[in-house]
Amino acid sequence: MTSFWFTDAPTPTRPPLVGDIEVDTVVIGAGIVGLTTALLLAEQGREVAVLEARRVGAVTTGASTAKISLLQGTRAQAIARRHGIPVLSRYLAANQAGFDWLLEFCLGHEIATQRVPAVTYAQNADEVAAVRAEYEATRAIGLPTQLVDELEAPFPTHGGVRLREQAQVDPVAVLGALATDIETHGARIFESTRARRLRRSKSGVVIGTDQGEVSAGSAIVATGSPVFDRLGLAAQLTAQRSYLAAFEVPGPISQEMFVSAGQPTRSLRWCPTETDDVLLVGGHGHDVGRADSEADHVAQLLDWTDRWFPGARLLDRWSAQDYHPISELPYVGAVQPGLDEVQCATGFAKWGMTNGVAAALELVGRLTDREPAWSGAYDGWRSGAAKTLFAGVQANAAVARHMSTGWLHLVGPDDGAAPPEGEGKVERRGLHPTARCTIGGESHAVSAVCTHLWGILNWNDAEKTWDCPLHGSRFAPDGTVLEGPATTPLSR
Repeated sequence: MTSFWFTDAPTPTRPPLVGDIEVDTVVIGAGIVGLTTALLLAEQGREVAVLEARRVGAVTTGASTAKISLLQGTRAQAIARRHGIPVLSRYLAANQAGFDWLLEFCLGHEIATQRVPAVTYAQNADEVAAVRAEYEATRAIGLPTQLVDELEAPFPTHGGVRLREQAQVDPVAVLGALATDIETHGARIFESTRARRLRRSKSGVVIGTDQGEVSAGSAIVATGSPVFDRLGLAAQLTAQRSYLAAFEVPGPISQEMFVSAGQPTRSLRWCPTETDDVLLVGGHGHDVGRADSEADHVAQLLDWTDRWFPGARLLDRWSAQDYHPISELPYVGAVQPGLDEVQCATGFAKWGMTNGVAAALELVGRLTDREPAWSGAYDGWRSGAAKTLFAGVQANAAVARHMSTGWLHLVGPDDGAAPPEGEGKVERRGLHPTARCTIGGESHAVSAVCTHLWGILNWNDAEKTWDCPLHGSRFAPDGTVLEGPATTPLSR
């Protein structure tokens, strides 16, 4: 499944790392956080290298709906409920900084943006209270939101909250311009180079890859769920998978960005193309590795679109992975306690365009001793620890449950039969759990134990991947790491 944004986009291939190098700062991950951080540092004359395991934008940013908005579904009420209005105000200030920087960057690089209203809407009467709560929370911090009773949309709505003058963009165009600017400033981007190991050195840290090592005074981990983390940050995040599709539809498309206030989440926006406007529909998500059938979630999204947009023609469908923080606030800080040389940013809860840029601004501020006035907005994992405790217990109880049930279900031996085409199964081969699948007529047999924290993998029947229900690591049929905190492939 290929993201709509990559369908016709010219995306130059960059070579992998070859041999050992030394830089001031190494950035791991070439999404919105990593590339913005790298550019800001390179502009200040720092020697920077970016390591990307796949290609620029290949994971979350390049698969997003790329809404640039200060109205973020029901995030404001969730943060206010957990941390209070003063913390929510700092969160808004950080997002406003990210919003302003990104729009100015797009303007300066002639990247098309559409200034459109953002709407959080009620799908039914049960969601009306959440819409009103979002209105009240956003008004409390000074956002000029409006409560509306009726919306012009072909699907059912029970009113919503609207914020005008928000924006949408092509995320791959943004990443491409960032990458070009980074290289113009003398920094280097290495694709197909997965960071696998981290160790301290006298001068900072050393990042090990299969192609060589990068020595640096500091490192920025911008990989969604931070690599090199074991029990700390991963335990504070819930990995979520959602589905997206692009459609050609008869008739006009609403010029607003929509997201539902309840479940299943439905997110809509339009996208202008050279020929006509395209409708993007996303949502119907679930925790990674915990769905009975991912294909059912995709089918529900397509069925919903077909029902409310008759005649819609599917152009592309794909998926994206995001990380929801149990504290409700993103995190910017050390990837491990006491390892201040390695900073990370995570937990954007699907609102990474503004949060990601803001995180980059804070990361660079820390490295250059020029922290922004709103610095500390993403420090709620510590300041709200008491209020987060119960949510953390719930989240990690679910992890423990999936860990134990995954192993306990391995009661039968491998029968030796390859699964049918497109299917996968986990069985026991001797004493070792084995993941077997058949893709394109080829059978694969790899370890079914996640290399991050030893969870038993589940087969993703929509994307034909092995997904870990513990912390969201994902692997290709042959065991290659795709994303998540894992850095080591599955053994054959």
